[in-house]
Amino acid sequence: MNEVTCAACRHPIDAAAKICPYCGANPTTGEKAVDTQAVLQEVFRPREVSASESVLEYARQRQGIVVALTAIVAFLILAALHQLVTSRNARISNAPAVALTEVADLSNQPDETKPLPIPELDFQTDGHPQMMQTFIVEQGAVTPPEVIAAQQAAAQEAAQKQAAAQGQPAPPQPPQPPAQQQH
Repeated sequence: MNEVTCAACRHPIDAAAKICPYCGANPTTGEKAVDTQAVLQEVFRPREVSASESVLEYARQRQGIVVALTAIVAFLILAALHQLVTSRNARISNAPAVALTEVADLSNQPDETKPLPIPELDFQTDGHPQMMQTFIVEQGAVTPPEVIAAQQAAAQEAAQKQAAAQGQPAPPQPPQPPAQQQH
C-alpha cells in the first residue's frame, strides 16, 4: 500500500486519498477547500437510528458492563425472593424441621423384590372342577379321543332331536371306537 504524508496534519495516509481523513484537507496542497463534514455527510449519509436501536448499539459496544449489570440484577432478584420465602416460613411455623427418617422410616419396609403369595380364592365350582381348568393349545396338539367321542355323541343327539322334530327317521349311527383305559 502506497502512503503519502498529509501536508496539513502530517499523518501518513493512502496515496489515492483525495481528502485527508484526519483533518479534511487536500493531502498534496494542505488547504481545506470546502466544509468537508458536509461533503462527507452528503456522500456517506448517516442512517437514522431509533431509540431502541441506539440502546442496543450502546449495549453491544459495552457488553461486559451489560452482562455484569444483568448478573447483579438477577442476584438481587434471587436474594429478595429468598428473603421473602424465609420470612414467610418464619411466620408460618416456629417448629424445627422434621427429619425425613421420622416421617417415613424406610428401615422396616418389606422387601419389594420378594414375590407376594397368591391369596386363597374361594369360588364355587358346582361340583365340577373341570370347568375351572384352563387349556393351552400348542402347535401340533391333537384332540384327545374322549373329547372327539363326546363331540360326536353330542352331534348325533342333536341330529336325532332335529330329525324327530321334523318327523323323519333317525340317521344311522357310525360305529363307536373302543373306549381306552385311563391311567
